[in-house]
Amino acid sequence: MPHARTPQAVPTPPAAQRPARYWLMKSEPDECSIDDALAAPHQTVPWTGVRNYQARNFMRDEMQVGDGVLFYHSSCAEPGIAGLARIASTTRADPTQFEPESPYFDPKSPPAQPRWLLLDVQALRKTRLLPLAELRAVPALASLRVLQRGNRLSITPVSDEEWAQVQSLL
Repeated sequence: MPHARTPQAVPTPPAAQRPARYWLMKSEPDECSIDDALAAPHQTVPWTGVRNYQARNFMRDEMQVGDGVLFYHSSCAEPGIAGLARIASTTRADPTQFEPESPYFDPKSPPAQPRWLLLDVQALRKTRLLPLAELRAVPALASLRVLQRGNRLSITPVSDEEWAQVQSLL
């Protein structure tokens, strides 16, 4: 029989830990759809091809394992939120920047100090498609960055309130 243990104080989490944040991440379904992500080993896909500094900086500086993701299909007949996912890894160099045959090749990115990063995204579930028109019709989502005129970022932050509102629509 195991010995009873004296209760110990719960350790304080490191300062770097913080509550989960939420993100909208765009993917062209021809490259990686929510179905592709769900079919991948461990339902995890490397998020390659980010070639915008602001989106890269979100990945590098703000996104953490466990953060929630709205998996968004873009550049297709009906763009919209197609599923839910989570951040499954920290960042590492995106190998496509070093592959001359890749559309994401960057000859100016030195292997010793890679310019572009990726992280792994784990698909959790496919949802009904929430198209742009439906998102725009919800006043509580008016500030959602994907709905802002001129926004072309492939990764954008989502507030707690926006996340909750989207969840209520699924």
